[in-house]
Amino acid sequence: MRDTATSIVRRLREAGHAAYLVGGCVRDERRGVAPQDYDIATSAKPAEVEKLFSRTIGVGRQFGVMLVVEAGREYEVATFRADGDYTDGRRPNAVTFSDAHADAQRRDFTINGLFLDPVTGTLHDWVGGEADLRARLVRTIGDPRERFAEDHLRLLRAVRFAAQLDFVIEEKTWAAVQDMAATVASVSAERIRDELLKLLRPPHAARGLELLFQSGLMAHVLPELLPTVDCEQSPDYHPEGSVYNHIHRILSLLPADAPFALPWAALLHDIGKPATATRSPEGRIHFYGHEKVSATMAEALLTRLRFSNAQIDDIVLVVRHHMQLKDAPQMRKATLRRMLLRPTFALELEHHRLDCQASHGKLDIYQLLQDEQATLAALPALLPPLVRGDDLLALGITAGPVLGNLLNAIRDLQLSEELKTREEALAWAKEKAAQ
Repeated sequence: MRDTATSIVRRLREAGHAAYLVGGCVRDERRGVAPQDYDIATSAKPAEVEKLFSRTIGVGRQFGVMLVVEAGREYEVATFRADGDYTDGRRPNAVTFSDAHADAQRRDFTINGLFLDPVTGTLHDWVGGEADLRARLVRTIGDPRERFAEDHLRLLRAVRFAAQLDFVIEEKTWAAVQDMAATVASVSAERIRDELLKLLRPPHAARGLELLFQSGLMAHVLPELLPTVDCEQSPDYHPEGSVYNHIHRILSLLPADAPFALPWAALLHDIGKPATATRSPEGRIHFYGHEKVSATMAEALLTRLRFSNAQIDDIVLVVRHHMQLKDAPQMRKATLRRMLLRPTFALELEHHRLDCQASHGKLDIYQLLQDEQATLAALPALLPPLVRGDDLLALGITAGPVLGNLLNAIRDLQLSEELKTREEALAWAKEKAAQ
């Protein structure tokens, strides 16, 4: 990618235009981290970029932003610009094409305002970004209140960069984030979701949650989590303290390769506890039915943030069933194996492990479930159902509740290894239907 980005810069320069690598790719290279993508800033206008490259996409043509497609990847190529006034908290009303120095001044944070000549290796720092990189600081370019007023999403981006890079937010920038936190509510749900997805990824998810709370942004993007901060739990099961502390601890334990849904299942699995908290005469704290309340709240929250239906289904299922796994030792064999065969069970099991590690620390049920998984994996004949609806219809059993009940009963008997062949299952069904 670096070589391709450099070749784009060379081609722009050969055509008489200034061009540099800019933004996150420069920041990450200076930190010794391989960039995920490369952006280019240039004096070339969109029409000139189109003439130089065979495949381009005008994603933000009115703002001078084009995508150049080279070697199967997209590279953002943006014309140097100065922004006019912002009135919608997202985009400038107008832009003026300008030079590299002016383009640096209109960017969000100093660490994202560095310009690099990839051909000579010369770094251009007109905003103090190099010093802030060394000091591990997130600082706005210019007045923080002006920068945040231009695009309210920058409030979340400040917190995300601090968590993601393990940096500190500079004092005046932090004060502005806290004072202006409420304005993030004007940002679209999709843009908030995309920032939260980056903020709450391991290994920085726990710090992301902490900064979200301390900044005041949580009240406006994930308000359902606020009641968990003061929601205490019984210390025998939860020595870590409040529900918030429990969630924070799970996020700190997330594996680096956590699947997409896992941080969100961890984040939301107990949000129903404050609404269901009761205290017994002996002083124990209970949260009866909190998993159902949490699932309902999680579904509403994820829908508000415009997650896909498939993503919502997976996360909500883990939340709704997360208390079920503790009952595994008492389950009938068929019930246990049905649970093991759920499409989301691997996700549920990993969540259960983290849930236990973040509280009482006991992993006996986790080990039991792993053993049962291994046993089931060694019995591949149990995986496909012995019979299906068409088989029972062929026996003359009428479609309806009776047929459905028979199918479920046969599946249970198969999973408990009481029925082992298709012929046995059909004979059993025929006998039951005749009664």
